Amino acid sequence: MTHFFKFPVGLLRGAFVFCVATATLCVSSALFADFSRLGQLQNKGFSISAEARLLDADTGSNALLGSLNPDSQLSPASVTKAYLAAAVLRRFGPQHRFTSQLVSTGSIDNGVLRGDLVFEGGGDPGLTTEDLWRLAQRLQLAGVQEVDGALVVSQWRFGPVECITTDRCNARTRVTNTYSAPLTSAGVNFGAWCVNVAPAVTPGEPARVGLCDSQQPLINIDNQVVTRPANSGTEISAERITDERGDVMRLSGQISTNATARDIYRGAGDAAEKTAQVLLSMLNQAGIIVRDPWRVSSTRPPSNAQRLAAVDSQPLQELLLRTMNYSNNYMADVLALNLVETPQAQLRQAGQAIEAYVQSLPGHGPVTLHSGSGLTTDNRTSAHGVNVMLEDMFRQSALFPSYVASFQSPANGVMRFIRRGSPTFQNHVMLKTGTLNQPFAVRAAAGYFRTAQGRWGVFTVLVNGSGSTPYLSWPEVLDPLSLDLDEMILAN
Repeated sequence: MTHFFKFPVGLLRGAFVFCVATATLCVSSALFADFSRLGQLQNKGFSISAEARLLDADTGSNALLGSLNPDSQLSPASVTKAYLAAAVLRRFGPQHRFTSQLVSTGSIDNGVLRGDLVFEGGGDPGLTTEDLWRLAQRLQLAGVQEVDGALVVSQWRFGPVECITTDRCNARTRVTNTYSAPLTSAGVNFGAWCVNVAPAVTPGEPARVGLCDSQQPLINIDNQVVTRPANSGTEISAERITDERGDVMRLSGQISTNATARDIYRGAGDAAEKTAQVLLSMLNQAGIIVRDPWRVSSTRPPSNAQRLAAVDSQPLQELLLRTMNYSNNYMADVLALNLVETPQAQLRQAGQAIEAYVQSLPGHGPVTLHSGSGLTTDNRTSAHGVNVMLEDMFRQSALFPSYVASFQSPANGVMRFIRRGSPTFQNHVMLKTGTLNQPFAVRAAAGYFRTAQGRWGVFTVLVNGSGSTPYLSWPEVLDPLSLDLDEMILAN
């Protein structure tokens, strides 16, 4: 009996199927699938490294589905975070928590702590005001009503961390974004200030503004936002500057009387100092008086310091969801710095710690990582190298569920720009993207896919421009990539 295989016409380009009836054996060649559509960007001067492989869960083997300069060393931008997530999961495990605590060498005498109160930052990348409030409450439950000394914020693990990118270096005095927040092991709220802007009742009046995390005026707010009549639109510009007054949030623009309040985030000038200010505010609200001015230290608390209160971070797998889904550069670099065992870690050391993990992966090839966030174009890897790492994590049975959960599905990912392509691409792919525009364009994507037959595959695409290439939009990359992956998914 002769067997016939029927495929969608669009998938039969360059394919052939034949059967040997007498032997009842059917041999099918791999249907034509490659990165030919994506590869057309090379005609515009862009460099591309791309590779897709089909994984065999039973034998541990893989099969090449398509490639384009798979070993070329290019910048992965935020696809670097996929390396970071793998490295920290391998080091700490999904349920690891980072502990921040209040300690002191002083004794408690009738409600008075005789000595400094030290906040020892635990390298928690997701520490929030809520956590600081819990510390204040637990300190109060420990019997402390007054501190006869200072509040000291200890960032001995890492901080201040030297900047290696123009954005972060400039952010020490002025910043118009959040992702350039300074790094420390004692940071809160991702190293950023938050200002809430609400309309006044009457048009023409200044908007109402205040800090999101404190009722006290911890920093100056230069409010130039004007309230406009209903349905006039809301447009707010904000920058944080640092001068002799300290950090200042400068706001301008307009907000309609019927608009909802807006939270505006900008990186602080010094993340550890910000923690000191916010924590002191929490202590005051809890009725705990601190007599001396706060200060920041890079010295580890003495070994005889006693824990008075502590708070644990979310499990690492939860932190990775936020880090990867929102491509949070602050969280990524803080997690990477936690990989360095020596005090006062710096970003290059963090990158080297991830490199050391990568070097344990057979067949990966060269890699250069200057940070865990990918915020710098100095990071270098290849599509083949990324796939080796992705395949290794696929085979880590205890870690893979936490790992793959941190990637986004185009159908419902939080990044709206990835919601493109056919239903096949939308629902069969989990990916991490990377974007940089300076000093040259980078568009990168890597992750996993499930084929029509339910098999797993890995793919990586790195597209790099140069000083002479035009601006590269995401549709120019995702649209051809989705078509190329569609063929691979449906053919297997």
